[in-house]
Amino acid sequence: MISFHYQNDFEPLNNVVYNKWLSAVIASENKALDKIDFVFCSDDYLHEMNKQFLDHDTFTDIITFDYCEENRLSGEIYISTDRVADNAQDFNVNFEQELHRVLVHGILHLCGYKDKSPQEIDLMRSKEEEKMNMFHVKH
Repeated sequence: MISFHYQNDFEPLNNVVYNKWLSAVIASENKALDKIDFVFCSDDYLHEMNKQFLDHDTFTDIITFDYCEENRLSGEIYISTDRVADNAQDFNVNFEQELHRVLVHGILHLCGYKDKSPQEIDLMRSKEEEKMNMFHVKH
């Protein structure tokens, strides 16, 4: 089950559309879904979490807490919508594109992908693009 929670005034996502897409992303990595909670929050909220749990005194767009067991994905993914908006401007993409990148980024971390070394970062970016291309909304 994928759930979305809101600690700020971020407009709720379409649960059906996003659940379908993210579930397909998980399946494409040959993983099973247990329980993933996405929490949308402010920069300040995530900054405090970053200091408290990771001992990092910096702003970040995402923090992923991995509770996976074997091949079943489970975790909490916290996303700063303030940082997503700033990054969208910095990367010259729209907010929705950057949000999709961050959502997938969290899922990929739960799938075991890292982003510390240059090689890991390259693979993560490639996987992000691949998974973002799986998002299709029929109007």
